[in-house]
Amino acid sequence: MGDDAELTAAVLAAQRGDETGFRAVYRAVHPRLLGYVRTLVGDLEAEDVTSEAWLQIARDLERFSGDADRFRGWAARIARNRALDHIRMRGRRPAVGGDEAELTGRPAESDTAGEAIEALATGRTLDLIARLPQDQAEAVVLRVVVGLDAKTAAETLGKRPGAVRTAAHRGLKKLAELLGDDPETAGVLDALPPQRATRSRAVTTSAGVTHAYARTQKDL
Repeated sequence: MGDDAELTAAVLAAQRGDETGFRAVYRAVHPRLLGYVRTLVGDLEAEDVTSEAWLQIARDLERFSGDADRFRGWAARIARNRALDHIRMRGRRPAVGGDEAELTGRPAESDTAGEAIEALATGRTLDLIARLPQDQAEAVVLRVVVGLDAKTAAETLGKRPGAVRTAAHRGLKKLAELLGDDPETAGVLDALPPQRATRSRAVTTSAGVTHAYARTQKDL
């Protein structure tokens, strides 16, 4: 099964009370969710806020309905609400300035060495993402790091998909400029998880083989 099919199956198992299923969901989603929360509240409080989000996710999981895509969006929406509540309670602005944006990323293959390398690359990149306007920072994280398609990211942020695509495109362009100016992070953007399609466009050949075509940068 692919990543999405495995996550969907794990969510269904977790809803039936399967602890192994819930652990699989947590492992697949938590690192990216934490990265998103970091862009909102900063490093020091991200773990606590994300933990609060997971408490709500666990409590409300039985009421969730949908596949892996919808679960990622649902979890991101909960995390965002918890982060905004935290910011209001502390009387502080989000760690990233400007308006609102979106980003995405799909869960990585489960390989310990690969995860370590990817975590390092993503961590460095998130520090630079925090320098983007907030709308671009959120769009890039939700679309490239969390792994949401434009429609789901837009629902999470209460925006139009086109606005999310534009913010993500501008954010990635600016991020590439920032990475180019920083020798220590050269090549980090290439190490980010591949962007995932809003919906894979399946085409069946005459041989009966179905191919899924990924998005181009324009589709962001």
